[in-house]
Amino acid sequence: MIETKDLTKIYGHIHAIHNLTLKLEQGDLYGFIGPNGSGKTTTMRILATLLQPTWGEASVCGYSIYTHPKEIRRLIGYMPDSFGVYDDMKVIEYLEFFASAYRIKGEHRRKVCNDVLDLVELGYKRDALVTSLSRGMTQRLGLARVLLHDPQVLLLDEPASGLDPRARIEIRGLLKRLGQMGKTIMVSSHILPELADICNKVGIIEKGVLLLSADVAEVMKQVRRRTLLHVGVVGNAEAAAKVLEQTELVEKIELHDSRLSVTLREGVADYSDLATILVKAGFKLTLFKEEEVNLETAFMALTKGITA
Repeated sequence: MIETKDLTKIYGHIHAIHNLTLKLEQGDLYGFIGPNGSGKTTTMRILATLLQPTWGEASVCGYSIYTHPKEIRRLIGYMPDSFGVYDDMKVIEYLEFFASAYRIKGEHRRKVCNDVLDLVELGYKRDALVTSLSRGMTQRLGLARVLLHDPQVLLLDEPASGLDPRARIEIRGLLKRLGQMGKTIMVSSHILPELADICNKVGIIEKGVLLLSADVAEVMKQVRRRTLLHVGVVGNAEAAAKVLEQTELVEKIELHDSRLSVTLREGVADYSDLATILVKAGFKLTLFKEEEVNLETAFMALTKGITA
């Protein structure tokens, strides 16, 4: 559905994006993450045919951005990180205005507008003025607008930017529903743990270079070479550490009062025997937990906070 090869955009001597190559299949929910200024918005604008690359190839739904921009625009919904709304219109009038721009006519237009309002859970605001909407509601209205023509591909640039926690949860739930409808979605965001929850693939970009693009599970696997365990014991934690150090599974141990941070050797996946060893040595366990590696951990491990 989306494919790029060596996509590059240069401003003067600065590479906004450099030789970016990625591929999204139908139904993918792709989290595009990176520091501010890393090239996320530039990439999305090129895919939306709003910006010409310096060189490289890109296609959406099989159409080249160079030769078939009009066809691409009919098939995508692009939502920038900030967009203008007409404050003096009612919500339903705002949507009907844009629906008419998509040449959706008559009774079908009213039905489409009501359907997308229900989808983004704004049906009860259909007759409210746009100016009366909260930031979260405005974001949902913007998403409703890009859904009017039932696009196959959604390009969403920071859809949860500036939202309160409840509004972010609502947007996340909405993106899940759109993914279940078979839409191919590219979404950029800095709310990293939430992206891991809704995306099946992620791309990490820094200084215009795509560092990694893979399934979420594969990203976690590449980041975590060694498993870290948190172990709590009743009694002498130092003695427990000495017991564990004698095993071949453990690389190093750090002591924190009654808790141990146990780093296993690279490649060790089964560490169940460690709990048994401690119990047999007479220790009572209060904690035995593997440290979770989430998307935020992966992002911090792979990037240095450098922008283009």
